[in-house]
Amino acid sequence: MKIAMISEHASPLAAKGGPADAGLGGADGGGQNVFVAHLATELGHQGHHVTVYTRRDAPALPDRVPLAPGVTVEHVPAGPPAPVPKDDLLPWMRDFGEYLERRWAAHPPDVAHAHFWMSGLAALQAARAPGTPRVPVVQTYHALGTVKRRHQGDTDSSPASRVRLERTIGRAADAVIATCSDEIAELKAMGVPREHIRVVPCGVDLGLLTPDGRTSEGRDRHRLVVLSRLVERKGVDTAIRALAHLPDAGLTVAGGPPRGDLGGDPEVGRLREVARVSGVADRVEFLGRLGRGEVPPLLRSASLVVTLPWYEPFGMVPLEAMACGVPVVATGVGGHLDTVADGVTGVLVRPRDPENAAGAIRALLDDPARRAAMGFAGIDRARERYSWARVAADTVRAYRHAAALREVAA
Repeated sequence: MKIAMISEHASPLAAKGGPADAGLGGADGGGQNVFVAHLATELGHQGHHVTVYTRRDAPALPDRVPLAPGVTVEHVPAGPPAPVPKDDLLPWMRDFGEYLERRWAAHPPDVAHAHFWMSGLAALQAARAPGTPRVPVVQTYHALGTVKRRHQGDTDSSPASRVRLERTIGRAADAVIATCSDEIAELKAMGVPREHIRVVPCGVDLGLLTPDGRTSEGRDRHRLVVLSRLVERKGVDTAIRALAHLPDAGLTVAGGPPRGDLGGDPEVGRLREVARVSGVADRVEFLGRLGRGEVPPLLRSASLVVTLPWYEPFGMVPLEAMACGVPVVATGVGGHLDTVADGVTGVLVRPRDPENAAGAIRALLDDPARRAAMGFAGIDRARERYSWARVAADTVRAYRHAAALREVAA
């Protein structure tokens, strides 16, 4: 297939040779960079031809950059050639869509796969333009405005029109890919027909993330690891407060700005104050942003990986930990409900409840045999269900389903 991927703010180039989770850096980075990079690469490996359209955010970027065999990243001139917060990009989506119209008028793709809601606006504009062949459009939201607003309320910085436009996109797209089963009910409530929805999870890099060299035992103090963007909804403060109930454990937090810039980061400052007030400042270590190759050794060094967001559209960190043979304590929200087999590969806990998290962590720290069994189960689950080869094949099935629905609609 000739596949167009639209990822307006999250370039797959940010994941190539960068952090294993590109979101460990800035507030607008995230699993989407990694998702698009790995999915496009695997689709190319399976013989498809993929062009990823992403916004030009620097003047010196080439028009086109090879990402992998069969995969090209194309930089779209929409808005200033400079970094712009994703929540401020909406005014330039029409320009993005017009660029796609011109590119597709003569050489339309077989399918367009939009990542994030604003990409969906541009893709639908181009796919439905007069004179352009009717290209099937598949939408993956990665995060839904309805869910974000429910959890963040007045602190949500998304454009006011986001929820309304997401509904419009979902109803207009030929198919919608949900990354977890929890998302289905949200999509149906938005008016997306159930027969248009397919669930395809994120994958995990099983070549990079392996259990080889596990080093978690033999320390005087248990190491708990948090691997996360440092934004409030990720619940890092909950993990810090839980540490107050775990005197024989230390917490290592990876993510955020480079280590040298941690002192000037407002969220790091807030978390350090939480640690001070909780009496655990001497047991919390901030590593800052990690390189891709640094992530597996860190995960393998953990007694447990802890990930406690208030909500999580998918959540790659539990999968990465499981692939490394490390049990997970995670909040029972969003994608965690699919990826973490509660009581088998880890334990699910309530969000924003440090005592509940501490109790689950304590029980696992006191039972090394159970932790080991969970580690083995996690490896099996990651390999059997979440390889990128399987995810890409399931995605292609969703593309063909969208094309069939498009033909019926025509």
